[in-house]
Amino acid sequence: MDLNSDFDRRVVQDAHDAVWSASPLPGVDRRMLDRVGGEQARATSIVRYAAGSRFDRHVHGGGEEILVLDGVFSDEHGDYPAGTYLRNPPGSSHAPFSRDGCSLFVKLWQFAPDDEEPVRIDTATAAWYPGLVPGLSVMPLHEHDGVSTALVRWAPDTRFNTHAHPGGEEILVLEGVFRDEDGDYPTGTWLRNPRWSRHTPFTGPEGALIYVKVGAIGADFMGIGT
Repeated sequence: MDLNSDFDRRVVQDAHDAVWSASPLPGVDRRMLDRVGGEQARATSIVRYAAGSRFDRHVHGGGEEILVLDGVFSDEHGDYPAGTYLRNPPGSSHAPFSRDGCSLFVKLWQFAPDDEEPVRIDTATAAWYPGLVPGLSVMPLHEHDGVSTALVRWAPDTRFNTHAHPGGEEILVLEGVFRDEDGDYPTGTWLRNPRWSRHTPFTGPEGALIYVKVGAIGADFMGIGT
């Protein structure tokens, strides 16, 4: 399957409008945002676990990145409430489940070959740092070989400088409304801006909280969809 597989094009998608599709396991459904490959694929998705559902133990050949959006996600290593950020490196395995249901933002097969460190961050307690302009706060989540991932909190009526993203930019709006000169992006919107794209982002009276990854488009990830 190829979905939004041209990484030279800008994509804006409201994840709430995406179609749910069943996974191989009952009770686990997906809203696909981008995908290159079959059941084992380079993929970005919203994944929903019904209460009591579980996934068989499996190995992540290309790694797995997760942000828990709501509910509690679990595996044999622990319980991960909403706001938890996880990275399971290539070769890791687990048997995930959810007792009461949850939804996740998931990225598969998007690790550099030498990115081997597991990550577990509770964003409810992790530190925020001042951003580059007043009203902006940043929580770093991960950085490796020029690819950076963070949560960014925008106070109401904050404006950032016009800037370019040499390695592209990916955003999931978690709260509020994120904006730039091309449009307004409410909670649940997923954006992927190609390499060397430019914009002037800002917020209105609602402010915003976003997940943002920069530098990943065109990166040499291991084995796309193999």
